[in-house]
Formats: sequence, C-alpha cells, structure tokens
Amino acid sequence: MRILIELPSWLGDTVMATPAIENLINFHGQSEIILIGSSISIQIFKNHPKISDAHVLDKKYFPLFLLTRKLGKFDMYVSFRNTIRSNFYKFFIKSDLKYKYKKNSFQSYHQVEKYNRFINKSLNIDLPIGSLTIYSDTYLKEAPIDVTKKKPRLGINPGASYGNAKRWYPEEFAGVATYLSNQFDIFILGGPNEEEIAMDIERILVKKGIKNYQNLVGKTNISELIYHISNFDLFITGDSGPMHIAACYKVPTVSIFGPTKDNETSQWSSKKSIILKKNLDCQPCMKRVCPLKHHDCMKLIKAKDVLKEVESFNL
Repeated sequence: MRILIELPSWLGDTVMATPAIENLINFHGQSEIILIGSSISIQIFKNHPKISDAHVLDKKYFPLFLLTRKLGKFDMYVSFRNTIRSNFYKFFIKSDLKYKYKKNSFQSYHQVEKYNRFINKSLNIDLPIGSLTIYSDTYLKEAPIDVTKKKPRLGINPGASYGNAKRWYPEEFAGVATYLSNQFDIFILGGPNEEEIAMDIERILVKKGIKNYQNLVGKTNISELIYHISNFDLFITGDSGPMHIAACYKVPTVSIFGPTKDNETSQWSSKKSIILKKNLDCQPCMKRVCPLKHHDCMKLIKAKDVLKEVESFNL
C-alpha cells in the first residue's frame, strides 16, 4: 500500500500532529509512506524509520502539478493542511482515497486531539493519542555544537511566526534572564525574523554586565534547534513551535499566552508546563496584531510574574 501524507505547514502544528501520524503509520503496518510538506515540517520526520521518501512542496502551482505526476498513484492521500494550495494538490494527486483535515472541525479540542480525531474518523478507527515524538537519535551527530554543560541551561524564545501580537517584550525577557543568570547559562533562540528582538534583549544583557549568554537567533538549523531545546533545564517562551519541541522533551516551560487559545495550542501532556496569561475580556482575539491597539494581554505580564512561576519548578 502506498500512502501520501501532507504535513502541516508550521513547526508547532507538525509536532502536535505527530501522535496522529504515528497512529496512521502504525495502523497500516508495512505500507510505503511518503511525506510532502514545508522544509521545516519535513525536518521533524526526516529520521523516522518508516518514512520511505519526503518532498518539500514548492510555493508555485506548476511545480506542484509536476510533483503530482512524478509521485504517481497512491492508495491513500491524507492532508493535514487546509489551504488553497493544498486543495489544488488534492485535486491533481492520483489516489483511491483522499482525506483532508478541515480547520473548523472538532471545535474546542486541543489541536493534538483534533488531529487524532481526524485520523480516527477518516480511517474509522479508535486509537488513543500517543506521545509527541521527534525522532532525534541522530540530531546530536548532525548538530556540531558544544553540549558540555557548565551550568544549567535557560532557553528564551522571544519570537512567534504567527505575528507580533504573540510576542512578549524584550525588556521583560531580559529581566528574567538577568535575574536567573547566576543560576543558568542563557541561550536566546529563534529564526531570522526574530533577530531584531533578540538584539534588543542582548543589548540589555550587555548593559547589565551579563556575559554568560549566547544569542543563537538565526544561527541554528532545525537539528541544532531541537538539540539545544532538548538540553535546556528551563524554557521561557511564547506560543510557538519551539514551545512544542520543549513539550516533547518534558523541559520545564513557562509559556506566555496572549491572543491565542491556550486550551487548543498549549503544550500537550507535559507535567512540567505552566501557562501564564492575564485572562482579559478581549482574550483570545486570535489576531496577528492587537485590534484594540493596547496589547495588554502581553504588556501586563511582567518579568516578576514569570519568575514567580519559575519558583514553582523547584529547580
């Protein structure tokens, strides 16, 4: 049996889809499994022992059409995306069975549950949700980094690809890092789009005389990002993809939520996870930019609030 799986676009969504995808793969045993998706989502599964092949999807339509012809016919096509481009691909791919995740299905469930219910309903099965899984055995070999610990490691992740409304403030991140710098070595993580906010944090740390930090924003590939996070002893982050990677490795995490739904996208099944939010009347607005122009859902959260939550971990 040949099965084509189209992965979610975003890093966090892909991690949250791993239990459902594991159920799909294991249910069909010895099938040939081929993945398509973004370059980031493919990275999460590239070391999976049961994946036969993987292809990064082009953003242009004609290359997508050519890929459908190149891959040939499938017995089953399962898509975890809900985009116009994905609908185009579904139309042209040759497959006996086609199942597509619908964004508004299974309202009020956590995203991990939504994905698993989608697979159960599509295949008419009733498999429980497993653990978030990243096949990371080879990431150490692929990440040429010094993993020798001089102190416990604090990771801070100031970025969020969804939009500025999800971002906490650099001076508050720096306040947390400064206070904890005697106890932890500090690592600032993020993608190229977060370089400006990371530099703001770094400038404050330098001004405070903090030297035991590394600004790795825009300097890590996915393998290195995963391995750094798996070695953290504490992680401070907004609602983001790296937050879900931390959940895979049960890293003690304070997750700062503003405009998004923590009941749907918080860390899944982690006993070392704390959600910090203000519970304002305007939350969750699900907007990329604050529609009320005050951004109080994030602005009212201060470094002292995070530090109070950190104390509960008894690190």
